[in-house]
Amino acid sequence: MSAENWLAFCLFALVSSITPGPNNTMMLASGVNFGWIRSLRHMVGITSGFCFMVLLMGLGLGQLFLQLPWLYTVLRYLGGAYMLFLAWKILHSGAPAAQAGGTAGVGARPMGFFAAAAFQWVNPKAWVMALGAVTTYLPADHSVWQLLLLTLVMGLINLPSTGSWAVFGSAMRRYLREPRFLRVFNTVAALALVASLIPLFKA
Repeated sequence: MSAENWLAFCLFALVSSITPGPNNTMMLASGVNFGWIRSLRHMVGITSGFCFMVLLMGLGLGQLFLQLPWLYTVLRYLGGAYMLFLAWKILHSGAPAAQAGGTAGVGARPMGFFAAAAFQWVNPKAWVMALGAVTTYLPADHSVWQLLLLTLVMGLINLPSTGSWAVFGSAMRRYLREPRFLRVFNTVAALALVASLIPLFKA
């Protein structure tokens, strides 16, 4: 890959990682409801799961989706259904003090590392990003080292980009201490998560 290609890839990684989507909406909500520190496992899980996906795409999984596009259609609907469930959990989140006896899920405690990593496999935007990164920026005859380097660069850009949403959410906590304001925020966040599905299902 030339220097120009790497620069274009870095721009792609930044724009796709930092713009609104299911992961960033959930990180914003997690930052507001639980704070930045308690959202760290969620944040690292997102980047780790996504980088593992990029790696598998580069090793041949992406070709499977290109040859069998109906698999991606199935994925979109499964992922969409799961994100609607997560939106429902965010919508019914309460103040952290009221969540001690709540049920497990986004509304009761921060998403953990493995749950966040696994979520990437039902996140349509993550599949689009991973497939786009490999098919657009890696040469067809790429080496394993090129793939590893591309995955590393993607991770280094994705982690702070996604984390910035949790930091912003954490900064908003002081303004959302009153339960009614927190309920308004969680309602908006849940609707934003649902809205993030619209462009994906138009494709």
